[in-house]
Amino acid sequence: MKRTITACGLAITAACAAVLGGFLAPHLPTEIIGLPHASPSGGALLGTDGLGRDVLSRVLAGGRDLVLISMLAALLATSLGVAGGLLTGWSDGWTSQLLTALADVLLAMPLLLVALVLAVSLPGDAAVVAATVCGGTPLTLRVVRDATRLARGSGYVEAARCRGERDAALLLREVLPSMAGLISADVGMRFVVAVQLAAALSLLGFGSQPPTADWALMIRENLPGSGLNPAGVIAPAAALAVLTAGVAGAASLLDRRPA
Repeated sequence: MKRTITACGLAITAACAAVLGGFLAPHLPTEIIGLPHASPSGGALLGTDGLGRDVLSRVLAGGRDLVLISMLAALLATSLGVAGGLLTGWSDGWTSQLLTALADVLLAMPLLLVALVLAVSLPGDAAVVAATVCGGTPLTLRVVRDATRLARGSGYVEAARCRGERDAALLLREVLPSMAGLISADVGMRFVVAVQLAAALSLLGFGSQPPTADWALMIRENLPGSGLNPAGVIAPAAALAVLTAGVAGAASLLDRRPA
């Protein structure tokens, strides 16, 4: 329990730091303060990028949009998946079969390919949300469906049914609360997938555009000068790694927690 609380606390801290870090930046993310690819110094602790902007300031400001868009995508994908999983797990009718078949079709598609196709026709942020929903909702649906089928014949559900509870009340009051850990973990994993998709699209040129401060965009912009100032690439890559590893670790522990 203590490990779970600690991991969740670290994940929340990392996400909050990414969102609020821009307020701590010593310079404006777009302000030119020195020569391009200058080494770390007293005025720029992580040196400068290819245009002479402060790397530290851009790293501190570069996670806000990424975290907010990824969280929106994760919540939407999990919400749709939970709703579909409850429905398909509780009923064996044609609606359940149709949703399951649709989920199987979406799962058969390569997620990155879907994201690239969406990125061509949608703005970068919208493509991340849509791709996360297309790739994450079917996975959530299948997990919640299986958990719902197990809960459907459990003792506490049968007891509630004997009290006269209807199906909607059984799902919302009995089945759904028993999946709190599973759903929390799923939100975390959908968030990680959304961050990875957003980073991949930015690295390929479909995401955030200059002069926006964005971790993945910083990696792409600073690669040519990485020999002069490696911090321009290492710092945003480390920020991405810490954020995703922290959230994924917390999600893993939540998924193991007893219901």
